[in-house]
Amino acid sequence: MNAEIAQLVSLQDLDLEIDKINDEIQEEQEALNVRMKKLAEKEAHINELTTQIDTLEKERRTLEDEMTDHMTHVKERQSKMMQVQTGREQTALLKEIEDAKKKAKDSEERTVEIMEKIETLQTEADQGKKELKSEKSLVTQETEKVRKAIEDINKGKKEKTSVRDKQAKDINSRLIKKYNMLRDRRNGLAVVNVNQGVCQGCFMNLPPQQYNMVLKGDKMHDCPTCQRIIYHMDVDE
Repeated sequence: MNAEIAQLVSLQDLDLEIDKINDEIQEEQEALNVRMKKLAEKEAHINELTTQIDTLEKERRTLEDEMTDHMTHVKERQSKMMQVQTGREQTALLKEIEDAKKKAKDSEERTVEIMEKIETLQTEADQGKKELKSEKSLVTQETEKVRKAIEDINKGKKEKTSVRDKQAKDINSRLIKKYNMLRDRRNGLAVVNVNQGVCQGCFMNLPPQQYNMVLKGDKMHDCPTCQRIIYHMDVDE
C-alpha cells in the first residue's frame, strides 16, 4: 500500500473513533434535552392552568358583584311598589323586579359553573405541581449524571484527538486538506477500500484499467464516481 494512503487510513480510523465519541456525547445530551423539554412543557401547562383560574376568578367576582346589584335593584323596586298609585306603574315595576331576579339567577348559575371549573382546574394544577417538583429533582440528578458521563467521554476523546493531531502533522498539507474536504462531503469516509473492483464508498464498479492500477498499490487514485481516495487491501487482511 502507498505510504501516504497508509497514513490516511490510520488517520481515518482515529477520526471515525472520535466521530463515535462525538455521537455518544450527542446522544447523552439529546436524551437530557428531551427530559428538559418535557419538563418545560409541563411547567408551561401548569402556568396556563393558573392563568385560566385567575381569569375565571375575575369573572366570578364580577358576576357576584352583578348579582348583588341585581338583588339591590329588586329590593329598591319592591320598596317602590308601596308608593305607586296606578296599575300601569305597578306592572312596570313588577316586570323590572322579575327581570332583575332572572339576571341575578343567571349570574348565580354561571357563578356555580365557574366555581366547579375552578375546582377542576385547581386539582389538575396542584397534581401537576406535585409531579413537576418530583420530576425537577430527577432531572437535576440526571443532569449531573450526564455531565459526569460527558466529562468521562471527553477524557477519552482528548487522548485520541491528541494522537490524531500528531499523526496529521506528518501528512502532506495538500493531502490532508483534500482528506478533510472529502470527510466533510462524504459522511466521514475519505479513504475507502476497493473490493473485487467495487469502491466500498459508493459501491460503483471501477473501470478495469484503473482497478488494475489500484491493485499495484504504488500510486494514489480517486474513485471516478465519488472522488474518494481508494486503495486495495484483501478483505482477510
